[in-house]
Amino acid sequence: MVTSSVSVAVLDMQEISKQPEKMVKALERWGCFRLINHGIPINLMSEMKATVLSLFDLPLEVKQRNSYPGTLMGYIPIYVSSPVTESMGVFDMAKPEAVDEFCDQLDVSPQQRESMLKYSETVSAIADELGRKMMENFGLAGENLFKGWSSHLRLNRYCNNAQTVGSTVGQRHSDESFLTILLDDERVGGIEILDEQTEEWFPVSPMPGALLINTGDIAKAWSNGRFCNVKHRVQSREPKVRVSIAYFILGPRDTKVESPSKLVDSEHPQLYVPFDFKEYSKLYFSSSQCANGGALEFFHCAN
Repeated sequence: MVTSSVSVAVLDMQEISKQPEKMVKALERWGCFRLINHGIPINLMSEMKATVLSLFDLPLEVKQRNSYPGTLMGYIPIYVSSPVTESMGVFDMAKPEAVDEFCDQLDVSPQQRESMLKYSETVSAIADELGRKMMENFGLAGENLFKGWSSHLRLNRYCNNAQTVGSTVGQRHSDESFLTILLDDERVGGIEILDEQTEEWFPVSPMPGALLINTGDIAKAWSNGRFCNVKHRVQSREPKVRVSIAYFILGPRDTKVESPSKLVDSEHPQLYVPFDFKEYSKLYFSSSQCANGGALEFFHCAN
């Protein structure tokens, strides 16, 4: 069931810096919020969207150069179960050399390379700041939550048409990651989030100049169940091309995903055993049920 558009919390980056509990409250209830005054210039956001559109217009043989052997991080073409969607990826975008590798793969222009490097630097800084404020809220100030974690940038194009309007073009899922920073299309909506308390779907309307922040499975495990791993999907609303740029903070490389001891007490017993992110990621992509938060059940302390 889909109801009228939900007004997710709109938070100012400066407000979060002073009152991180507002961010935490939004993530506990909905698992997402809109972020304004985030520091990414409007012209850079526009440049990134223009770059994405131009990259998807490249010949197929060029787009297929975007690949990371043994992973699903590279180019994914339109296929039967996703008839309007194609995507590209930049693994470990927080590293300038990873952006350069992606740009080399697709022979992007110097201006496009510069835009991607600037965006990478800025969005990575936003992620780090949000992570620091989460730690501060839980009494863990001074620690860099995402230090040494892997990241992934996903570029998506939805070629909506008259035949797809009203259908789902991005299947229901929760993100495998801890944090997602989404630059969505202010011209064409499509995102819907699930209210797990009522089992109702709510459209999330575009908001020009804002980012959409959401938490995924790793955040739910790390926070000992406090953060919502919001379920979401993408609907074809109108016959227009839609683009989105999603930056994922995935998980730790060399340590296990584990709740800090301060988040475990008699009122909040430990919910999940420590687990390896790479192991989790393989399980997540093994089935649609696992991609709906089901993979976490394999690591529940009750199992």
